[in-house]
Amino acid sequence: QVQLVESGGGLVQPGGSLRLSCAASGFTARLYVMRWYRQAPGKEREWVAYMASGGGVTTYRDSVKGRFTISRDDAKNTVYLEMNSLKPEDTAVYYCNAMGNQRTYWGQGTQVTVSS
Repeated sequence: QVQLVESGGGLVQPGGSLRLSCAASGFTARLYVMRWYRQAPGKEREWVAYMASGGGVTTYRDSVKGRFTISRDDAKNTVYLEMNSLKPEDTAVYYCNAMGNQRTYWGQGTQVTVSS
């Protein structure tokens, strides 16, 4: 059964850090394009970070460059999103996405709230 399960969200103060995890099962994450998206209340879902299949080339939306890092642990078949210097505008539900082999998979999302 194919699954993406996110975890690691929570409440954090501005300037704080969180690491989100996306555990993949039923397929090999290394062979897929992996992305993190987020959706804030009343806004459209937007992509945040991208990792290419295989070699792991990464790109980020401008608002998170230098603060967020996407990475992958092939042994654990898990993708991470390290988030530092968090801002209130980073508050959203964060989703993991996998695309490849003519298929697209989504996780259920994890809530990140940045507030003092």
